[in-house]
Amino acid sequence: MDASIIVTYRCPMRCKMCDIWNGPTKPDDEFKPELLEKLPKLAAVNVTGGEPFIRDDLDEIVRILFTKTERVVISTSGWFEDRIFKLAEKFPNLGFRVSIEGLSQKNDDLRGQEGGFDRGLRVLLGLRRMGVKDIGFGITVSNNNSPDMLHLYELAKGLNLQFATAAFHNSFYFQKDDNVITNIDEVSANFEELVNRLMKENHPKSWFRALFNVGLINYIRGGKRMLPCEAGSENVFIDPRGEVLPCNGMEEKYWFQSMGNLHDVDDFMTIWNSPLAEDVRAKVAKCPKNCWMIGSASPVMRKYLKKVGPWVVKNKLKSLTGGKICGYCCPQYNVGQDPEQGNLGRSVG
Repeated sequence: MDASIIVTYRCPMRCKMCDIWNGPTKPDDEFKPELLEKLPKLAAVNVTGGEPFIRDDLDEIVRILFTKTERVVISTSGWFEDRIFKLAEKFPNLGFRVSIEGLSQKNDDLRGQEGGFDRGLRVLLGLRRMGVKDIGFGITVSNNNSPDMLHLYELAKGLNLQFATAAFHNSFYFQKDDNVITNIDEVSANFEELVNRLMKENHPKSWFRALFNVGLINYIRGGKRMLPCEAGSENVFIDPRGEVLPCNGMEEKYWFQSMGNLHDVDDFMTIWNSPLAEDVRAKVAKCPKNCWMIGSASPVMRKYLKKVGPWVVKNKLKSLTGGKICGYCCPQYNVGQDPEQGNLGRSVG
């Protein structure tokens, strides 16, 4: 499975689309690195926050995680430049994803810290100069930064960096319940343009990213997920206090439940195979939300590759012959999911 390790809710940024910084964890409440020794072998791990580099023991966390998987990627604001470069020197195979919400002025306005764009860009260029291979940045699209998404895509393409996208979401994790995209047509059109640019690239990974972005358009426009959410089966989140969670998209007004706490067991699999975990998975199967975030979308896209593959091939051929991909035409795949999943407004508790 894939795992996301939320190491802290402390953060130096003041993002408008995320209130983590307004409800930080206390250092004494955050798990010690050795807790992660209880994890099994994993496909890949994303280390996130808050801002991971705010922790003084991040190098020990990364060291332990590399005993569990060959791929560890840290999501960061890029604020702590020197710490980032120091860790990259220590772990040459470590990956980095820097959050950038627009060009300079737009980014700094949305992330609430003057100079944030400059720091993020310096980090990306510095890591690239160091020879780090797994580097990229991404944008969370909100009401007024979707045009900048296209400029950032071209920047990433020109620098040969990975480029990721996300959209406004509400959840316990973001500590927000008022993120709503109101200029739906404008944002959808910019995402559709991104889809068509991605399909013109030569790398198959970009073609699947195009499909992921079709899923984002579908989410923004209120549609049901193209594939079911299988959070808590294909992926897992661990929060700063050691809680084992199916995802980072839960909202208490619909439902919220932990599978257990790593501090209470000797081995992660005790939690993973428990009746409580099965109860959580049953609730995921009937979850009323239609989140479309990379942490839970990517695993099912890989799992159901035979389902999504024909869309990718068909639309790549269409792009090669000069056709335009319809970003509003989201495929729907029935793989036996519970029809109750995605009925927003219904409690599953």
